[in-house]
Amino acid sequence: MAAAAERPRPGVLKLTYIVNGDLGALYLPPAGQPVRADELWKRTCFEAFVRPGADEPYFEFNFAPTAAWAAYRFDGYRQGMAKADITPADIEARTSGDRFELTVTLDLPDLPAERAWRLGLSAVIEALNGEKSYWALAHPPGKPDFHHPDSFALDLSPAGPT
Repeated sequence: MAAAAERPRPGVLKLTYIVNGDLGALYLPPAGQPVRADELWKRTCFEAFVRPGADEPYFEFNFAPTAAWAAYRFDGYRQGMAKADITPADIEARTSGDRFELTVTLDLPDLPAERAWRLGLSAVIEALNGEKSYWALAHPPGKPDFHHPDSFALDLSPAGPT
């Protein structure tokens, strides 16, 4: 499992998730039309947590291989959850041999474009037998908790001038 993030333009976040290996053993349903949906984390799901500044609310974004997506805003650690009002994500899934790649582009014009954002990139990967593995740039001690402040392990600089 690998993940990458970039800010190609102010207010835009581009994410890439890559899974390599025996894809036939994984729950990776075919892509469909993008649709907003809840509880995507119960199956194979790729996630991004974005905090635009220290001690500020953060956002959780979920993306399924089917192109279903979700966006939430939190006032604090697992507190004050509400649906985030964003433009639907642009999601593209590709499979080639033993490689699955999901690319997501998000328009986030309400997040401050002039400063670094702190990100946590993660994934829940489900095998066909129902077993799940949990992937993240950083895990806090104990069970997987992608909301934990220690999971926000990537400082993503602002986009350069356009």
